[in-house]
Amino acid sequence: MFKMFKKSANDELAHKLYVEVVTQARQPAFYTELGVPDTPDGRFDMVLVHAYLLFRRMKDDHDQTNELSQAVFDLMFADMDQNLREMGLGDIGVSHRIKGMIKAFYGRVTVYDEGVAEDGDSRLKEALKRNLYRKSEPTDDQVSRMARYIYEGIDTLSAQENSEILKGLVQFGPAPQTSKAT
Repeated sequence: MFKMFKKSANDELAHKLYVEVVTQARQPAFYTELGVPDTPDGRFDMVLVHAYLLFRRMKDDHDQTNELSQAVFDLMFADMDQNLREMGLGDIGVSHRIKGMIKAFYGRVTVYDEGVAEDGDSRLKEALKRNLYRKSEPTDDQVSRMARYIYEGIDTLSAQENSEILKGLVQFGPAPQTSKAT
């Protein structure tokens, strides 16, 4: 019975990793430069993009990261549950929305993986337009830059040592820079 109240080391590491996911997803340039809608749906999708990048990397060392990966996933959707409740949704509404969000996450993982695996980036760009940019009209340049960011994130995370991730540290690479001269 008391096991459910015991906080594991994975919970602490999962929190650190999830904070990194959310922090990166909140970088203003995604919204101001790359045209991601600055809406609850747009912010949700930016979190999913970064969770996708992290989970993709953790899959490379599945034997060592499986439990931690599950802890990050559980924390991510517990946080989303809490956010929906703070927005005023009731228990039934929250449960229904979370199920839809989880389904959306798995759908995005599938199409992003398919897009990344394809030669060229047209399939990834189409997936981004359908998901990340839904209900908006990004320019081709914005979609191309977002696709490039994802490829660079995959490369950056692939180069990161698993021991760093197991310490709760993750490097997504730099957020997109503003195109205006400073």
